[in-house]
Amino acid sequence: MPESDIPMRMTHIDGFNIRYLDYNRLTHTSHKIRVLLLLHGIGASAERWLPVIPELSKYFRVIVPDIIGFGYSDKPTVEYTIDFFLAFLQNFLDDLDIHAANIVGSSFGGWMAAEFAIRFKKRTDKLILAAPAGMMLSSTHALDQYIMAALYPTRENALRAFMDMAYDPNHVTEDTVRDFVNRMRLPNAKYAFMSTLLGIRDSPMLPDKLSKILVPTLFIWGDNDNMIPMQYLGDYRRVRNSQIVVIKDCGHTPYVEKPAEFSKALLDFLDKER
Repeated sequence: MPESDIPMRMTHIDGFNIRYLDYNRLTHTSHKIRVLLLLHGIGASAERWLPVIPELSKYFRVIVPDIIGFGYSDKPTVEYTIDFFLAFLQNFLDDLDIHAANIVGSSFGGWMAAEFAIRFKKRTDKLILAAPAGMMLSSTHALDQYIMAALYPTRENALRAFMDMAYDPNHVTEDTVRDFVNRMRLPNAKYAFMSTLLGIRDSPMLPDKLSKILVPTLFIWGDNDNMIPMQYLGDYRRVRNSQIVVIKDCGHTPYVEKPAEFSKALLDFLDKER
């Protein structure tokens, strides 16, 4: 997608600058415009979702924030706890005058989305979680490599981390590596990254709360996810109104590696029980 076609916006949440993308192309429809909120993973930015936005924005107003502490949003020196992130997300939706949305979260963004759906049921229409964080009791080699790349953001470290994350290394581009390195070199980026990891670790375990997710939920997982392996998928069967889609020959980010399959699974799910 050409950079000139990316609708970048800025807003202010609790005194902090927040960057986000807003694809609002459905202004001439007679139906109520449905909102799709995409939440990226730790250390990422809104651009990570670009492979699926052209298809998804045909049917939804697609909003993609750089979550506070990441991307090109402000990175305050605070404790990045689940309460901090949920307050941010609530205030972000209020700022855009959005009462409720379909929420899609990847990895850390999935943890955040699941917690939001538990606490703010009326503000979550449906929930789509792509290999969400919040389950693992120990790290994985791929996660260790990614943390190393965040703390020591060189091209070599970032390339190695993204290669480990993907099933097909051809999906790892120089732009992806370069953008990650540049962002992790921004002031407070490393602090926000590590504080968020601690926030996930110290939060009450998500499995104990899964039965409180009442909205229709879709889980999407790559069958070769080395970052958050599929073994953690079983715990999510505690979500009563849920479906599971496993994408073959795919790593941790199916919306990057298999955008057509990811989009189809998501749209099929969202079209049901409108």
